Amino acid sequence: MIEVPDTVARVADLIRGHASAGRAVRARGGGTKREWGALLQSDREIVEVVTRGLNRIVEHNAGDFTAVVEAGLPLKEAQAVFAGSGQMLALDPPLGAGDAATIGGVLAANDSGPLRHRYGSVRDLVIGITVVLSDGTIASSGGKVIKNVAGYDLAKLFTGSLGTLGLIARIAVRLHPLAQRTATVVAQTDDAVALAATALALARLPLEADCLDVQWSRGRGRLLVRFAGAAAEQRAQAAALRFPGLQPEIVGDDHTLWSEQRANQRSVAGIVVKVSGRPTDLSTVIRVADAAGGTLVSRAALGLSWLSLPAEADVNSIRAALAPRACTVLDGAERSAAVWPVVAPGTLAVMQRVKQRFDPARAFSPGAFVGGI
Repeated sequence: MIEVPDTVARVADLIRGHASAGRAVRARGGGTKREWGALLQSDREIVEVVTRGLNRIVEHNAGDFTAVVEAGLPLKEAQAVFAGSGQMLALDPPLGAGDAATIGGVLAANDSGPLRHRYGSVRDLVIGITVVLSDGTIASSGGKVIKNVAGYDLAKLFTGSLGTLGLIARIAVRLHPLAQRTATVVAQTDDAVALAATALALARLPLEADCLDVQWSRGRGRLLVRFAGAAAEQRAQAAALRFPGLQPEIVGDDHTLWSEQRANQRSVAGIVVKVSGRPTDLSTVIRVADAAGGTLVSRAALGLSWLSLPAEADVNSIRAALAPRACTVLDGAERSAAVWPVVAPGTLAVMQRVKQRFDPARAFSPGAFVGGI
């Protein structure tokens, strides 16, 4: 069964009814990350509540650089509206097929792109949230101003929860100025150690870069550092002097370059493993990706990497080679028996209590999260 409500009140009525009738509920936005997480563990009827009817910009306070949006609004559409005021929501994850990724879906999956280097993850950009719980309660926290300290921070709790605690209905976000000019320094090499060392050295400098990424494929990689603003090219030229042993070039028309970088975080036919470690781990992660016949995209200063691997890749071997770094399967999760990393018993116990408190009926995506939550 698929439901497509167009108001938050209607969402609450539907969820209350389905949960009380013993049905499981799966929230879905644009469906671009529908297969992330473990397979649902339920013998109950599963109802998909699709948020595409919640697709409005409720408020855009351009003078305050804030906006309130409904969760089913496609991120691409929101960015087009914000750009009209010279602003942006500093989120640039891969948007999936048809650019269908919604703001609520991005938050629920904790997805991100190269702009995370400067602006942080989605949880750093959300200042308020409204969610619907399994008993139909409409709960809100935060507000619509940047300096907001009131109430329990539901946004951080729901970020990355993959819809297992409740349905995200409305989000208040902070915006940033939209840069009209960008320039990227690019350097290529087949020396993974030198590439990682240069990335780490640049990450320690006060460059004020928007993005600092690494890409690796088939024994060769490149380091990309992007600058934005009126002096973007001059800052890129200055940064190019900090690439010892490499031969950097400056790319002014760099939009295609970064579109490709974002696209390489996803895979249609293979498996994508997200690796969370330290910036100093990069050369090790590259070596493991190479050995498995995969490619890599990395937010080099943050210790985050996405490994795109063949469909037949042994995730357990990847996880063992990278231990104790956390490895989570994203794309291809439905073909993997080891989607989530092992978490400490105490940590899992806390997560289970949170699930029990927010979703005592276990109505939302049962079994999809860590430890069968």
